[in-house]
Amino acid sequence: MFLRELTQDLRILRGTGPATLRALANLDVHTVADLLLHLPRDYEDKTKIVPISRFSEGKVYTTARILRHEWFGFGRMRTLKIVVADDSSEAALLCFNRPFLEQMAPIGSTVQIYGKFQFKYGEIQSSAFEIKRLDGALNLKIKPEAALSPVYSLSERLSQMALRRMVELALSKFAPHLEDELPPSLRAAYGFPPKAEAIRAIHFPSSWEAAKRAHDMLAYEELFYFQLGIALRMRSRRAKVIERRASPGVLARQLRERLPYALTVDQESVLGEIVDDMHKPYPMARLLQGDVGSGKTIVAILAALHAVERGGQVAIMAPTELLARQHATIAAHLVEPLGVRLAFVTGSISNAARPPLLAALKDGEIDIAIGTHALFSEDVSFKNLELVIIDEQQRFGVLQRIALYKKGRIPDFLMMTATPIPRSLALTFFGDLQVSTIQHLPPGRKPVVTHLAHEDRRRTVYEFTREKLKEGRQAYFVYPVISGSERLDLRDAESMASHLAKDVFPEFKVGLLHSRLGDEVKMEVMTKFAAGEISILVATTVVEVGVDVPNATVMVIEHAERFGLSALHQLRGRIGRSSHQGYCFLVYSKDLTEEGRLRLKALYETTDGFAIAEEDLKIRGPGDMLGIEQSGDLRLQIADMRTDFELLKKARHDAFGVIESDPALSEPDHEVIRQVLARANPFSEK
Repeated sequence: MFLRELTQDLRILRGTGPATLRALANLDVHTVADLLLHLPRDYEDKTKIVPISRFSEGKVYTTARILRHEWFGFGRMRTLKIVVADDSSEAALLCFNRPFLEQMAPIGSTVQIYGKFQFKYGEIQSSAFEIKRLDGALNLKIKPEAALSPVYSLSERLSQMALRRMVELALSKFAPHLEDELPPSLRAAYGFPPKAEAIRAIHFPSSWEAAKRAHDMLAYEELFYFQLGIALRMRSRRAKVIERRASPGVLARQLRERLPYALTVDQESVLGEIVDDMHKPYPMARLLQGDVGSGKTIVAILAALHAVERGGQVAIMAPTELLARQHATIAAHLVEPLGVRLAFVTGSISNAARPPLLAALKDGEIDIAIGTHALFSEDVSFKNLELVIIDEQQRFGVLQRIALYKKGRIPDFLMMTATPIPRSLALTFFGDLQVSTIQHLPPGRKPVVTHLAHEDRRRTVYEFTREKLKEGRQAYFVYPVISGSERLDLRDAESMASHLAKDVFPEFKVGLLHSRLGDEVKMEVMTKFAAGEISILVATTVVEVGVDVPNATVMVIEHAERFGLSALHQLRGRIGRSSHQGYCFLVYSKDLTEEGRLRLKALYETTDGFAIAEEDLKIRGPGDMLGIEQSGDLRLQIADMRTDFELLKKARHDAFGVIESDPALSEPDHEVIRQVLARANPFSEK
């Protein structure tokens, strides 16, 4: 029996009633398999006695006597303090919101204490502790426990004790029957324990070493089968033979001769990788990543010309009409003089213009179609779609990518992102894509100078901005919300646009841009800002991608602590796009959380998008970074991409080795893997 086959209802476990089932459902635990995969988030280590005097070595686990009760504070803030002592030292237990402990732990009684202590205000103290009264003589001593105790995430009134009991029942009933899924040779090579032993040890390990060994075995197994699925997918795709027509690159060469600049070494390198893929006998599947302003767009256009030259069509999809229009404007300027036919496809096209446009696409009279989500609408079809390019791919759902991909027979596929992806996530969630990376910005660009400014220093930020505006530069002011709210005490774009225009910068033209404005209004505002008719653009994160105004050198982000690290980096990337020095001000409020502080610190310390992506992974985890927690796409249940990168590399190497050594292995043999990958893979035929 395999773990994934344990789909039995939890009511099979004795004592699991309706209230418990509801609490478990809130944890997304519905079956026995879900319960066994609801892994501990930590462990209580009561396997050794740690007296109060050794509190700095770890959590204290000791027997103590209650010496006295004290109270501090007044009114509702009045708090009980229990002074205890073991054979080594005294300590204070701060009983916030636990006044009942006065009766539970009377003076003179003996108690068991477990918790984290620190030296503060001249005494050893703890506010995070467990206390249990011990019956019997005052000299009673607790004994070390045989194993670590799991600490689970809980919901409602579900207690640790109740959840531990249910897991114990499930392990007793099903663990002995679990079969090993890893090939015996791999399990032996790494010294992994049997599956049944590992699943028990990860819940109730005898030591920290046993817990890590169990985690490594289960995480490796998960990653191995995931990578095996990726290897099968890659082999399946490469088995699709494409008859390629010659593409000597005449159009691309003509465009390069017209460019006022030379490509960087990185751009040359990634373009070579892409064009090389487009000449192979199987379809390209490549992810092009590069920091904001690194020059991905020109690489994509040059690649598109190779597809056009051999009679194919190209679809370039962007997440917003603003970005799609910018791509279309740039592309029209570059390729229409070469005789390449271009079309702009969005949902805002008039009813009169839509039929002839769609007919031209279907008849092959358009070479490159640039647009938004409208490109994968049912009534949009192509005569010979050879290349699909998706910009800011993380903003599209899997099904949206698939819908566009299926409009060609077997098109080449190029995804682009300005949000660098940590290597561990690239190998996991984009593991069947070849990855091209533009590491360096074009020459002449200066790193943006970043300042952290408390909201009390806002006036100083305004004065600095005024000086730059007087020099002829332009500025962005970005706010987290469009309009004011009684629930949120935040500065908003609408009211601040009025305030900045009337009270702060009356001598300069101020524009407003946000998602509620109509497409025509948004384009008019952006056109005026790009032309220098607007000096200050007040906006929301609508300017996060696709806005390229080289003369804008100041970015002020209000309530910066409320933005994600990726969004902050993207916003900062809107400036510093010329030889002029760029300045970014992260204005934060007094309500700064620890996570917010870490984000601002990371952005302040580096402008390297790849370093920021790694830090973002540490802070938020892979789910939030890629949107998979919200979208319901693939989630790893055991492996953690923040800590298991070495396991991932081993699993990938071994999985691809299995495929190479066993040509007879076919995709249907791994139906479960295929179904899981189909939810996250842009080449799914599901």
